[in-house]
Amino acid sequence: MEEYRRIADRVEAAVRDGRLRPGDRLPPQRVFARRHGIANSTAIRVYGELARRGLVVGEVGRGTFVRSAPPLPGPALAEATGAAPVDLQLNYPAAGRQSELMARALAALARPDVLAEAVSRPAAAVGTPEAREAAATVLARPGWAPDPDGVLFAGNARQAIAAALSALVPPGGRLGVEALTYPLVKAVAERLGIRLVPLALDAEGVRPDALEAAHRAAPLAAVYLQPTLQNPLSTIAGEGRRAELAELLRRLDLTAVEDTTWAFLLPDAPAPLAAHAPERVLLVDSLSKRLAPGLTVGYLVVPARLRVAAADALRSGAWTAGGLALAAAVRWTGDGTVAEAVAAKRADTVARHALLRRRLAGHALRTSPHAFYCWWELPAPWRAETFTAAAAARAGVAVTPGSAFAVGRSAAPDAVRLGLASPPVAVLDEALARLAAVAAEGP
Repeated sequence: MEEYRRIADRVEAAVRDGRLRPGDRLPPQRVFARRHGIANSTAIRVYGELARRGLVVGEVGRGTFVRSAPPLPGPALAEATGAAPVDLQLNYPAAGRQSELMARALAALARPDVLAEAVSRPAAAVGTPEAREAAATVLARPGWAPDPDGVLFAGNARQAIAAALSALVPPGGRLGVEALTYPLVKAVAERLGIRLVPLALDAEGVRPDALEAAHRAAPLAAVYLQPTLQNPLSTIAGEGRRAELAELLRRLDLTAVEDTTWAFLLPDAPAPLAAHAPERVLLVDSLSKRLAPGLTVGYLVVPARLRVAAADALRSGAWTAGGLALAAAVRWTGDGTVAEAVAAKRADTVARHALLRRRLAGHALRTSPHAFYCWWELPAPWRAETFTAAAAARAGVAVTPGSAFAVGRSAAPDAVRLGLASPPVAVLDEALARLAAVAAEGP
């Protein structure tokens, strides 16, 4: 084995057994070379090998810092990592009586005749007439309701997004997205061979001038937007901005995928972009956040001209909803379960934001009192990667670095996203207090 790898192994062992902690700074490479009796060129290779293994991160002008050991597997936000006892990466809101509410419908489905109807054959992308009517009820809001005939069904919102992008953007095609966007859109695009084009943001989300400039530079096949409670920044586009974007989509002959997965939390949410340009927008939503991710349905509201293509994408990707989930969704809508869970989760955001304001008072936070997530712009001299590692090691709290949301060559901000929904309130309170303490301690 080459010498630099043997030395890198010894440093990795020190990280793994705790002698080097996440956030610790390694000595300058010349100092490291003198201490180990090696050439400067060998020290450079050691540091490069440690970075390749994901154990350290270099910050220009500050040095090289330990990240974590072992590095987190898989893409950010894909699955629970187990990196820390308290997980503020994933966001699964749960109402107090949620399981009891959901059990009513599931008990009815246990009847042999009802169950046989739900599972006897695969569900079609168009679902059933009852499922389409129920979906239209769930998705309706003041000033807008979808045409039930335009609703298609996926297993969850992620699959609905994948089907929409597959139907709209060919491999190698360009998709406009927010410069800071939902990380799983990045993962879906990579799998589909789609090139992402970051679009500049302001206080209302994507700037229309940025969208037009990107399309003029090289045509976009489509655009992905989150106009309501954008993840991770919680921005909300006003009615004027939505009308402006709708007119721009028509003028540029563009189609948008509008993700409204979190919009249900906003009691007086503006009408979706789909209400302003129904022929230009595919709307994505689901029951995952309203109810629970373990048994859910994804919704895709599609203009008539694109329904065949979207349905074909759902079928070919094996992304259609299960018959049992569709039958349960119909009952949960009809018996008031969805409405009651939504009301409870809206109230829950109030309690959690009270903790956030108290524990992180004085910090630069971007959020909405109706959102289950918060964008925390870290105090200097913290950097996102080192803070993420230190939060896990020192506080036992997993957070998501800003780089997980940055698109392409967009500068990764020194910020982290906090998911507020999953832990019990008391656990969240303690986790926020620990994070505040880590921030105060410094790297």
